[in-house]
Amino acid sequence: MTRSLHVSRALYSDAQRYLAGGVSSDARRVAGVPLYVDRAEGARLWDVDGNSYLDYVLGQGPALLGHCPPAVVEAITAQAARGMVYSAQHAAEVRVAERICAMVPSAERVRFNTVGSEAVHAALRLARGYTGRSRILKFEGHYHGWLDPVLYSVHPAVDAAGPADSPIAVPGTAGQQPGHADDLIICPWNDLDALTRLMDRHAGQIAAVITEPVLCNTGAIRPDPGYLEAMRRLCDEHGILLIFDEIITGFRLAPGGAQEYLGVMPDLSVFGKAMAGGMQVSALAGRAAVMDHISTGKIAHAGTFNSQPVGIAAAEATLRVLDERREEVYGTLYARGSALMEGLRAAADKAGVPMLVDGPGPVFQTYFTGAPAVRDYRGFAATDRAMMAGLHAALLDRGVNIVPRGLWFLSTAHTEADIAATVDAFADALGAL
Repeated sequence: MTRSLHVSRALYSDAQRYLAGGVSSDARRVAGVPLYVDRAEGARLWDVDGNSYLDYVLGQGPALLGHCPPAVVEAITAQAARGMVYSAQHAAEVRVAERICAMVPSAERVRFNTVGSEAVHAALRLARGYTGRSRILKFEGHYHGWLDPVLYSVHPAVDAAGPADSPIAVPGTAGQQPGHADDLIICPWNDLDALTRLMDRHAGQIAAVITEPVLCNTGAIRPDPGYLEAMRRLCDEHGILLIFDEIITGFRLAPGGAQEYLGVMPDLSVFGKAMAGGMQVSALAGRAAVMDHISTGKIAHAGTFNSQPVGIAAAEATLRVLDERREEVYGTLYARGSALMEGLRAAADKAGVPMLVDGPGPVFQTYFTGAPAVRDYRGFAATDRAMMAGLHAALLDRGVNIVPRGLWFLSTAHTEADIAATVDAFADALGAL
């Protein structure tokens, strides 16, 4: 199948004259013409050429309730008429912070930001200020925003990344300050022996361990049983703060995020994406004993658009639905996700294609591999990512939009009929490949 892309091609031609690289984010670089969306509603997108797509990108995850959910649209519209930026406090931010503290197991205090990278930066600064230490332990394959201090060893070339059990810090871009790598310790994910060894080696130096509790920026990889529990214990033994980067998992896997889903409590957490239905709101939350070091004025945290009222209105409307209708919302997400995963597995088996379909359900990954599991970045890197790019293009031509690396997000707007249509399109795409 071939989509009509006449208008999209013309727009892309113009974009290359005025936008660096023709796009506004490197995540939107694709082979050929990028997707130019005209509008979105529910589980669907329509592009500028009139093509319709079942959408499993959902704005990289935020549209948990589907695109333009009426309650959120109504809240945004009402607040925009009352004011879009105050640079002052307002009642809604207090209500949203209170609801987050009620929903998220580890949250006793909250500070708002605009995007996830800012919230991560705030968490790391707070951890360093609280502990008086400078070093951060992060995991290979984990993404914590595009700012210089943490953009290391996300998807490095394996031949440049060092030994599997002792990776080196590989910068994610030219232009990073080389000294930032000195403050990072890179650890393989799901390797408790390596984690224990590195913590012992750098005892008294590490301010925080930061992790995606379910690794969603490199596949959709759950922690091994007992792994996060051991990480929590090791952090306590060494006086290290544990930070969960729940930008993707927060409010998607459970009302209280991955920490509720997995039953492990961090000291600090960062949230974004799904908390405001797509509006630009992020949050740093955590234990009062740590968070209150911001309120003393010792540790700076500021921003003109922090708790911006239109975004907070969207967060209030979204979190009310997720909290007060939790059984309906999460029952639907897990049921639809499970059905889609089973359908994709069956289609791949029928086509004789070695494929792994894995993840919690509200978010999951498809991998071209004969391996029975993918447990870390090196396992992900060994899958056939070029074939996955081909699948992404074939699915777009058949009206299904997924994250190019093979990640799928579900929303409450996806219906059983949508799932069936997606499985049919997937089977056809595999045949074309």
